[in-house]
Amino acid sequence: MSNVQLTIFHDGLCPVCSREVAFMRRRDHAGRLGFIDIAAPDFRPERWGLSHQQAIARIHAVDDQGRMFEGMEVFRRAYRLIGLGWLVAWSGWPLLRPLADLGYRIFARLRPRLSSLECSDRCAP
Repeated sequence: MSNVQLTIFHDGLCPVCSREVAFMRRRDHAGRLGFIDIAAPDFRPERWGLSHQQAIARIHAVDDQGRMFEGMEVFRRAYRLIGLGWLVAWSGWPLLRPLADLGYRIFARLRPRLSSLECSDRCAP
């Protein structure tokens, strides 16, 4: 029987994303998180009601009830499940939530450039 309560769609080719996924995996002692690599050749976004562009533009997750989440809400839910909800709790507070969500959307737009900067001196061409 699976203990997975939230399955996160991540870009396995993105160094920033890969680091975050590795961190969450290490902290997930109860096995509550699952991960699907959207860069895998067999990933089919339409199976999840997404286009390729939607999947790559921001993080998505689906819970064990089949509900889809995106953006900062994925991190709020994931961090709660791994016992680190206190780190992102502020991002769900009514006055700060819009700012946190906007911050994530800005990050998501910059992510490809940030990844290429991080990768430029360490990754193979």
